Amino acid sequence: MRKLRIMEHISLDGVIQHSADGGDFPYSDWSAPYRTPAGRDAVLAAYGERFDLLLGRRTYDLWSGYWPKGPSSPMADRLNAATKYIATHRPESLEWGPFKGIGPDIVEDIRRIKSEAGPDLILSGSSTLTSTLLAHGLADEVVLIVSPVLLGTGKRFFAEGTPARSFELIDTKAFPSGIIMNTYKAAGPLKNG
Repeated sequence: MRKLRIMEHISLDGVIQHSADGGDFPYSDWSAPYRTPAGRDAVLAAYGERFDLLLGRRTYDLWSGYWPKGPSSPMADRLNAATKYIATHRPESLEWGPFKGIGPDIVEDIRRIKSEAGPDLILSGSSTLTSTLLAHGLADEVVLIVSPVLLGTGKRFFAEGTPARSFELIDTKAFPSGIIMNTYKAAGPLKNG
């Protein structure tokens, strides 16, 4: 069974949005001033040498407009080689491959994909899928790459209605730019006193 890891660049106030996506988000690529070679290497290591992607349609459309056309790099080469599992109602319009559309029962399809042999699955962006994954216990790990900024507006990682869950910190790395990369393992339902 392969693991499903959620990886997000996130502000201190929980925003994961990086572009307007047709909306009125005022900040573009807010994490760029904090990126360093050491941070890049840590993100590459967290993704792993080989992985598959789980993406919502909007994230797929954004990424497919950039990664296959961008210059070769370790990240670009790995993303382009990954099989992309896309939650979409329009699989016939997918072009950036290799890809597979996820059917209408997202939860069961993701369970099936996780049970198959293959590399770990990475979900990045795709905030709509995040709550579904957490609600159904499908995420094995959450990696939050926290930038030292408050944005005040934008799509948040934890949407209203995300179920209460417990996580166990398994790794943390701090970088001189102020970024902190925390890796959590899913630990089941919330335990409270």
